[in-house]
Amino acid sequence: MTTASDKFLTPPLSRHQREIERNLAAWRRKPLLQQIYAGFYRRILELIDLQAPGRIVEIGSGIGNLKACLPHAIATDLFPNPWLDLVCDGYELPFAAGSLSHLVLFDVFHHLRAPNAFLREARRVLTASGRLILCEPYISWCSRVAYGVFHHEPVAWRAPISPAETLPRPRAYYAAQGNATRLFFCREQPDWPPGWKILRADAFASFSYLLSGGFSKPALYPAYCLPCWQRLDRLLSRWPRLFGARCVIGLRPR
Repeated sequence: MTTASDKFLTPPLSRHQREIERNLAAWRRKPLLQQIYAGFYRRILELIDLQAPGRIVEIGSGIGNLKACLPHAIATDLFPNPWLDLVCDGYELPFAAGSLSHLVLFDVFHHLRAPNAFLREARRVLTASGRLILCEPYISWCSRVAYGVFHHEPVAWRAPISPAETLPRPRAYYAAQGNATRLFFCREQPDWPPGWKILRADAFASFSYLLSGGFSKPALYPAYCLPCWQRLDRLLSRWPRLFGARCVIGLRPR
């Protein structure tokens, strides 16, 4: 069932594996980050119907943290690692049509150069009542500065988003942190995504995350202050266009 191998990967795509190795080291030494991500996963779990028929698959699992909440989920990525169940490419999923109940993408959607091509494949493998769940950066007035200045991936706020429904190999590394905000909240492309119903699109403040330094920077506050920052986040989430930093989106095929 393996569909991706090194022979299909262009040299820049090896950055993905290097990032995974750095992220795993950061995860192990930062309990604060683990607590913050536990909150993100709780939001994802709210959109998952455990009674639905079909398997749950995570695309681009990275260091595989979703399994702590959903042990039976199938963890996949482009590169083999001991904690993964399957190596595959999100544009060419090795699953039968209508066999999956959920697809989960955590910080993966903004790496899709051709989101329509992925959505077409997602529709194929999901059941009629299946769900696609995305957790992504949200670009607000505040977070745009944080993501643009302190994160190594581009926000790419004004870069064109490809409408292509196919993406031939080889597929180079791509990142545009602003894509989920532009497509699901600003609705830059009318009637997008075609063939999908948006069940939920929630944006929320997450200064607790931004100031944690994420995987690549040192934390700007001690772990015992996390509850205080989380209370502030709940308050500021009333104004996501000003203070939002993360979003969770749930979709279902029409």
